[in-house]
Parts: sequence; structure tokens; C-alpha cells
Amino acid sequence: MADAKLKPNMNFHVAPSPHRLSALRTLDIEIEGLVALKDAVTNPDLGQSLERAIKAIASTSGRVIVTGMGKSGHVARKIAATMRSTGTSALYLHPGEASHGDLGVIAAGDVVLAITWSGETRELDDVFHYCRHYGITLVVATAHPDSTAGRAADICLALPHVREACPNALAPTSSTTLQLVLGDALAVALIEARGFSPNDFRVFHPGGKLGAMLATVGEVMGTGEAVPQVSTTTSIMDATIEMNRKRYGCTAVVDSRDRLVGAFTDGDLRRCITVHDLREEIARHMSLNPVTIDPDSLCSEALTVMNENAVSVLFVTRKDTLVGIIHMHDIVKLGIERG
Repeated sequence: MADAKLKPNMNFHVAPSPHRLSALRTLDIEIEGLVALKDAVTNPDLGQSLERAIKAIASTSGRVIVTGMGKSGHVARKIAATMRSTGTSALYLHPGEASHGDLGVIAAGDVVLAITWSGETRELDDVFHYCRHYGITLVVATAHPDSTAGRAADICLALPHVREACPNALAPTSSTTLQLVLGDALAVALIEARGFSPNDFRVFHPGGKLGAMLATVGEVMGTGEAVPQVSTTTSIMDATIEMNRKRYGCTAVVDSRDRLVGAFTDGDLRRCITVHDLREEIARHMSLNPVTIDPDSLCSEALTVMNENAVSVLFVTRKDTLVGIIHMHDIVKLGIERG
């Protein structure tokens, strides 16, 4: 008998390539920087300054003007965009353009947030002079609190010194990661300080999948004549006719005050059609305690309820009163996926 061919061992360890090792080193260095940032925020110096900055922005009657140059400028743009999308009025001001007429966008009541790692970005000088002259609150995020920018600040967010992931210690890598995460920390804290709700969030994100995820049941549900419903004294025959007239494969059963007391479904019909007089009242054959949802609930929550209860339709009620009906297809068409 011929010897069987040896199959290669698929479990042997393959050493990471130099490129993957480089990527892993970058991640380790940047994680190290984030740990340093967390420690700094935990300590009083940066922690208290951060709290002062949050209070200043949350209480301002104006906007947050975020500014920075170079890579810090790119980070500043993202911070302004994040703030805008989460309920804080903000815009990015390019320092170079500021010196050529755009300082006029800064108004009384605004807060200026300047991002500069070195604290010696000359393009920011005119912004600092303007803030000092007109009494504009200036918040500066820098790794050098004794720098020109740090000394000009009303509130200085002193970032920890961290090593760059760049092997030449030149390209902004870990430093811009810290700036970006600090901006996220500010934006999220402001969400909570302002009580920014999911409904508020949807106002700023009406389109795309995010907007769909924030759609409420009340905005999508069928109402009025679209809702299949019968009274408790309706016959099985008439309830079946009502169910077939509508597209949901069931009908609600309500009392004289439009309170939902039961449901009659295709399954209920199959169980009783061969053994009962179709003139009998529906109340004797309806399913009790149908699954319901509030119209203010998110459609994503409704889909979860459907999946958990193995149903494709939910009756929508407010304080036990029937106000609508929603089908799984109505939700899926929005772009919300089944779990």
C-alpha cells in the first residue's frame, strides 16, 4: 500500500511580517499615549481644566470656534464637525484666513478652541490677540502649557508628552491621536451636559442609515383606515374580511373605548375555522395580550421586539389605546437590518 501523502500542518506559527510588526508597534505606541492621556485627565491639572472648558462651552450663548494649523488643523476640523453633529454649534477657522479677514466670524459670546501641539504656531498669534482684545474666552489644547499659546489661554488643556509612532519622531501620529480623542471627550461630555437626546440627534442626521436607525415607530406606522380593527362583538367571518382587506395578516380587537384587548391572526383563523361557527363573536377566539410597542420607540427597538417574540407585526398603543400598526417590512425598507 502506498504511503499516504503528508498533509501540511495548518497550525504552525507564522512569524509576523516586518510590515505587520511595524503596524503593531504603531498601535502599541498610540495606545501608550492614550493611557497617558487618561492618567492626565484623572489628575487634577488636566481634569479640572477640562471641566472648566466643558462648563465654558456648555454655558456660552455663542459658538465654538475651533482652530489649528497643519495636522492640528485637520483634527480641529473633525472636532468642529463632531460638535456640530452632537448639538454644539461649532465651526472651523483656518488661522491663515483668520489673518486676512475671517477673524470677523468670531463674535461676542463665542469660545475659541485652539489646537496646537507645540504651542508656538505663529499662524495662531492673530487669533490670540483678537481674543485678548475683545474678551473672547480662549481654550488651548497643547503639550506645552508654558508656550506662547499656553500663556495666552484662559483655559489651558495641558496634554501629556508622548512619543510619536513615527520612527523618526517627526510625523504627527500619537500627538494627533491625543488631540482627536480629547476633542471626542469634550464633544461627548457636552452631549450629556446639554441633555442631547436621540431625537435631537436625528434632527442633525436625517439621511442615511443613521437617520433610519433614529426613526420612530410613530413616523412609520400605519394609522387611521390602514389599521385593521374590529370590536369584540364582531363575528369571525367579519373579522376575517377585515383582516383580508388590510395587508398585515391580522386584525386588532378593541373595546368601546378603542383600547386594545386582543388580536386575531391567520393562525387563529386556521385553528377555529373547521370547528366553529363563523358567526360566533371574535372575543371567544382572539389571542389575548398581543405584543405592542409605544409610538415614541425607535424602529430599531421595534425590530428587536419582533425578533424576540417571533412576530412580524406589532400593534402600536399609547396607554392601552390603539393608535397604529407596524410591519417588519416597513422597518426593513428603511435600511434597518434584522438582528
